[in-house]
Amino acid sequence: MSPILFWTFSGLMLLFGFLVVVLRHPVGNALSLVVSFLALAGLYVTLDAFFIGVTQVLVYAGAVMVLFLFIIMLLDLKAEQVRKIQPLALATGGAVVIAFAVLVRAVINSFSEGKAPLPVLTRAENSDVWHVGYTLFSGFNLPFQVIGVLILVATIGVVVLSQRELK
Repeated sequence: MSPILFWTFSGLMLLFGFLVVVLRHPVGNALSLVVSFLALAGLYVTLDAFFIGVTQVLVYAGAVMVLFLFIIMLLDLKAEQVRKIQPLALATGGAVVIAFAVLVRAVINSFSEGKAPLPVLTRAENSDVWHVGYTLFSGFNLPFQVIGVLILVATIGVVVLSQRELK
């Protein structure tokens, strides 16, 4: 994994994660969360976890965020009003962030194994997708089918509930 890609994707994920919290408009929050999810998928791909990266994009950045945006648009949420920043709350929040960073640094420095290089990955004869698909459809076929029916019923329920009555 290239350190440049790691720091780029990590920086993007942290920046847009911060924007999710800071932005006042709900649509901006949702779109910042999409970019944060995409940066996380990029991190997965740089770690050679291609299936998890693609799943991250399809499930979270695709389906879940489309639902969030649909709900935001359906509820017609307005931008939050700007509030005055309390100096005591800002100082307390800053102190908590600094304390957390010091604690994380201390934990990282206490493990010598964390500084060791990672072993070289060997290529298997079957891919990640084959193993996930085989496990899903051999050992978990019934729960997989039940969840599919549950999602279908929920989709039909949303369509029925969202229809307006004709006068």
